Amino acid sequence: MFPIRWTMVFVAGVLAAAIFAAPASAYMEQVPRMDKEALKAMLESPDLVLLDIRGGQDWAASEIKIKGAERRDPRDFDAWKDLLPRDKTLVLYCA
Repeated sequence: MFPIRWTMVFVAGVLAAAIFAAPASAYMEQVPRMDKEALKAMLESPDLVLLDIRGGQDWAASEIKIKGAERRDPRDFDAWKDLLPRDKTLVLYCA
């Protein structure tokens, strides 16, 4: 499906709809998911890129931000998607 060597993991939410502008169900079945325990086990890995893609108000209002996560605006996906490393595990979260 993806022409690059990415492992994309959606932790929560209906993220595929925001990023790909298509019904979430079309992508959610094809994209691996991860629970918080699995993510915690990977946090120190140099092969992990953690992207916080919560909307502006949700991000600003949150008291909890995962250390090391990069903030990205999901509405600007086309602007930053090609900047991501292709040989890393990408974890995108929005909740």
